Amino acid sequence: MTAEVIRVVIADDEPLIRAGIRMILTSAPDIEVVAEAANGREAVELARSHAPDVVLLDIQMPVMDGLTALGELRRAAAEVRALILTTFGEKENVLRALGEGGAGFLLKDSAPGELIGAVRAAAAGDAYLSPGATRHVVDQLASGKTAVRGEVARRQVAELSERERGVLALLGEGLSNADAGRRLHMSEATVKTYVSRILAKLDCENRVQAALLARDAGL
Repeated sequence: MTAEVIRVVIADDEPLIRAGIRMILTSAPDIEVVAEAANGREAVELARSHAPDVVLLDIQMPVMDGLTALGELRRAAAEVRALILTTFGEKENVLRALGEGGAGFLLKDSAPGELIGAVRAAAAGDAYLSPGATRHVVDQLASGKTAVRGEVARRQVAELSERERGVLALLGEGLSNADAGRRLHMSEATVKTYVSRILAKLDCENRVQAALLARDAGL
């Protein structure tokens, strides 16, 4: 990624959706849409030829769906960060996307500012998960919690400081860094630092794993 501009490829089979995303992203001075794809196969090919920083992948596409394309991208262009675009009815795919190395999940009805923020976060190497998607997935997974999982989670969380546990609890609620900061009277940058520290201490790869751990631990 260059210091000034984040290069983005948009992959969605609906031209109007692509046009809307392009309009939102190009309104940001630090984002450039370098190519558009109508299916997952095109997205992988364009990622190879244009070397973008971030690829936005719709899940439901012809020829190759977004999740399959994500796996191909990780093998063909591992340095490219991929954000998955989804609807509420598809959030069961979050775990597969994270397992394939996706940089995050964004709901299609997200606000324009959230879309821009997600692209910036992905380009910066951070995982981004829409708060709504996070809450839904964590609730689903936590419903299958066992006593053993709870005990293991409590032991892991015990290694955190009181402030870190407080931040982790808000991750379990699916709050963004900004919302957590307002709740805790901390700056967004400070929350981000805490989140990075928490992920490292708990050996979690992303916010969803940390959020699930928070639920398992009863925070």
